[in-house]
Amino acid sequence: MAQTWYIVHTYTGYEAKIERTIRMMLDAKELDPEVVLDVKVPVKEIVEVKDNKKKVRKDKFLPGYIMLNLNLPDLGWKKICSAIRHIEGVTGFVGTNPSDRPRPISVSEATRLLEQTGEIKAEKESAVSSYEIGNQVKITDGPFATFSGSVEEILADKNKLRVVVEIFGRQTPVEVDVTQVERIVV
Repeated sequence: MAQTWYIVHTYTGYEAKIERTIRMMLDAKELDPEVVLDVKVPVKEIVEVKDNKKKVRKDKFLPGYIMLNLNLPDLGWKKICSAIRHIEGVTGFVGTNPSDRPRPISVSEATRLLEQTGEIKAEKESAVSSYEIGNQVKITDGPFATFSGSVEEILADKNKLRVVVEIFGRQTPVEVDVTQVERIVV
């Protein structure tokens, strides 16, 4: 038995209902919690700014699909997969026929999907480490967009930089995300 992620195809709009159903089946011991380890509906947070008000909403970035972390046994996998396939709104496991053993997604693909959902932290350390104190940068996004300055401090744990910019003739430190700056090549 190997713990891997699988993608299950569902009717669009049924994802949350199917997730609740699988969790209820786990609680009722209809599905073995040692086999069905986790179920996720891949969503990402979208931040919108309207009328100077910040609104955060969650959007499905894979509508019609859910992710299952399964530890499928070599014997008895058909019973488990059949129970999942017979949930109302499930059309089947992606990439397989109903009579075949489901194919898991690769570890790198599962990691990428979980990073997009925010379940695991993306490896952004390399972005922070590409800057050094004293580098000249231009802020490209946020309230200080178009300002230029020099890196005063690197906040690797937050994935941010403290940049000194000139505002109204005064040197002012501002904290910006690494994704909001670009290096000025001299």
